[in-house]
Amino acid sequence: MLVSQLKNADGSITVVVREEGQGGRAVKGAASLHALAMEAADAGKSLKDVIDAHGLGDAVDVERAYAEGRLLSPITHPDPGHLHLTGTGLTHLGSAATRDAMHKKTSEAAEETLTDSMKMFRMGLEGGKPKPGEKGVQPEWFYKGNGTQAVAPGAALTSPSFAADGGEEPEMAGIYVISSKGVPFRLGFAVANEFSDHVTERVNYLWLAHSKLRQASFGPEIRIGKAPDDIRGFSRILRDGKVLWEKPFVSGEANMSHTFANLEYHHFKYGLFRQPGEVHVHMFGTATLSFGDGIRTQKGDVFEIGADGFGLPLRNSLAVAEEETVEIKQL
Repeated sequence: MLVSQLKNADGSITVVVREEGQGGRAVKGAASLHALAMEAADAGKSLKDVIDAHGLGDAVDVERAYAEGRLLSPITHPDPGHLHLTGTGLTHLGSAATRDAMHKKTSEAAEETLTDSMKMFRMGLEGGKPKPGEKGVQPEWFYKGNGTQAVAPGAALTSPSFAADGGEEPEMAGIYVISSKGVPFRLGFAVANEFSDHVTERVNYLWLAHSKLRQASFGPEIRIGKAPDDIRGFSRILRDGKVLWEKPFVSGEANMSHTFANLEYHHFKYGLFRQPGEVHVHMFGTATLSFGDGIRTQKGDVFEIGADGFGLPLRNSLAVAEEETVEIKQL
């Protein structure tokens, strides 16, 4: 089941469900996906059961709504400050050749010669997939912002005026709500563009936190349920309507050094992230970047990311913000 949201002329939201390759239907009496998810979490029911109980109404052409700019992020919160955009890195093995090379390097190199990134990667290889009942190693973790930084599918990702770069990161994101009793519940997974400033990150790894404080986009649809072990997708950049760069990307636990469960645990182990009613969009990393191939993006480029079984591809153009004067005043 794929779930999306579109905005109506009166400001209300229509929640749309469909199966891959089929038309959409509106969920009756649904104020938002957040409302449906909280209803399910607090009642101890599956999201599908709650949707079935509401029933389906009018047919909805999701692709047309997308083209008309009427799609919202597939989940939103009434107060954007209660939606969290977070992520984790150094979690993917990459291609088979890269995997072999990295295994060899991390197993043969002396500990003192490894970069912090390679040390973190090796920790994931050795402890990212714990046995049942055990706790695995914690990953690299970063914060991107709250719901004010979430950009709807089809809208522009805006790079700050002070940024050195604005580049895509094709990733899978887990989508979660916290029940009224403080229990995290996963709705499912969505394609995401974990938009970042790779030039700033490359200057010094301690600037990673700065480089990640950027907008992000996810969707247009959430695939309800567990993620496949092997996810195959594509990432491309279009400039002036032509493909500038394109590569496949892989995700899913078959292509990762961590399990999703281990990454989820090390996020939600913090009570800070188990506040009732809040929404979490947690991005799980990637091994594919245009920046790694020497691509420098520019204003007007269009990012397109998609994956088999996850619905319509995610499209966002690149915009650059005007410079602002920031003045700190004394009270």
